Amino acid sequence: MICSVDELQKYLKLTDSERRWFSSKSKSFPFLVTPYYLSLIDPDNPNDPIRRQVIPLSEEFLNSKGESLDPQRENSYSVLPNLVHRYDNRAALLLTNKCATNCRHCFRRRYTSEEDIIISEKELKSVLSYLKDNLQIKELLLTGGDPLTLSDQKLDNIIGLIREARKDIVLRLGSRVVVTAPKRITESLVSMLRKYNKAALYLLTQFNHPKELTKESLEAVSLFIDNGIPVLNQCVLLRGVNDDVTTLETLMNSLVANRIKPYYLFQGDLVSGTAHLRVPLKRGLELEYQLRKRLSGLAMPQYAVDLPKGGGKVSLGRSYLKDNDENGNYCFETMEGERRIYSDPTC
Repeated sequence: MICSVDELQKYLKLTDSERRWFSSKSKSFPFLVTPYYLSLIDPDNPNDPIRRQVIPLSEEFLNSKGESLDPQRENSYSVLPNLVHRYDNRAALLLTNKCATNCRHCFRRRYTSEEDIIISEKELKSVLSYLKDNLQIKELLLTGGDPLTLSDQKLDNIIGLIREARKDIVLRLGSRVVVTAPKRITESLVSMLRKYNKAALYLLTQFNHPKELTKESLEAVSLFIDNGIPVLNQCVLLRGVNDDVTTLETLMNSLVANRIKPYYLFQGDLVSGTAHLRVPLKRGLELEYQLRKRLSGLAMPQYAVDLPKGGGKVSLGRSYLKDNDENGNYCFETMEGERRIYSDPTC
């Protein structure tokens, strides 16, 4: 792992903004990147889309309106240590705060910036009891940090106990390791996970730019898919990274071509220190409109925002329903801007 300015400068010449961040004593979210992910950066391009995701800038010290370290109020919805139960039918279990790479847009930086945390046996036992008592929870997101930074043996133990407690529960494994450290994905890891996909087990990853779809990362993804574990992608809309329609179109079509379903395109959360990476909402809505014209339903992700103060996820996008009357006639606008009437049944 690359975690110091001295190591980093072997690869890149730092910009003034990057240098100011590294020289500051008020840093709150550590710098960390894998040599593999660092190698994807064009060292001669200070605006490289990979660089913007992982190399910190002094803009992180600025605070913007509405920002906080916990904009989703996960602490308020933490019914147990490491278990966030925000929605009635699903919950998030934080297995560790460790990641292979610290993304500068991380919405959980209040947690991933702490010293190493791994869920304890006592904490896991309490979670299992909670899951048994709350059968309305149909899906459990295994997240962090990144669960795939744990050893195969540790993951095997955790998932095995969850499956014993709730054989029916759908598991979502949230990880960016296939993007930032694809060599972590081995035959032995996937063989272990395959034991637990009799009930549904999904991998949710985060490709944000076509440059990340390398031979290595696609081979890692294929190991999951070829072993019966579907892969969905949750992309974050990031300023200077993927905030143009051609980049997003290429990314989504490339994902589909490689058997990865584009799931979400997330508007950036109001996390302290990330304003320079957030795309204005008006621009995001325009990108969604243009993407819908260019992509199939299979390739089109759901554009969504996680509302502040724990408001939850809501879908964003243009409404094509323009008007309706008391007779059950609805006026819609087509993608080309034409008008069409849809009527309710009269018999």
